[in-house]
Amino acid sequence: MPLSRKDLKKIIEQHKLWLDDRACGCKADLREANLRKVDLRGADLCGADLRGADLCGADLRCANLREADLRRADLRRADLREADSCRANLCGADLRRADLRRADLCGADLRGADLRGADLPVSWDQKED
Repeated sequence: MPLSRKDLKKIIEQHKLWLDDRACGCKADLREANLRKVDLRGADLCGADLRGADLCGADLRCANLREADLRRADLRRADLREADSCRANLCGADLRRADLRRADLCGADLRGADLRGADLPVSWDQKED
């Protein structure tokens, strides 16, 4: 069963409090969550636990996924354009046909990730001036 919008909003709000002051709020624990086709545009999920989450078709444009744990997450057809995924753990993630254009994957761990058919970011040395 998908996570309700209300519950997801509360988790993200608590996570923001945790990011601002580790004594308040709590780190987002979205392990195995059904987030299929959810709109998370611009969401701050820095350091969140999304292991095994179903994010198939999710809108993660401009989301902050820096240092997030996305091991074995289903990100098929997800829109990750301009998402910050620096140092994210994407080991074993399914990124088939995901849109990663202009995404920042600096230091991301992509071991075992399935990137077949994904739109990948242009490397720095290939970008146009």
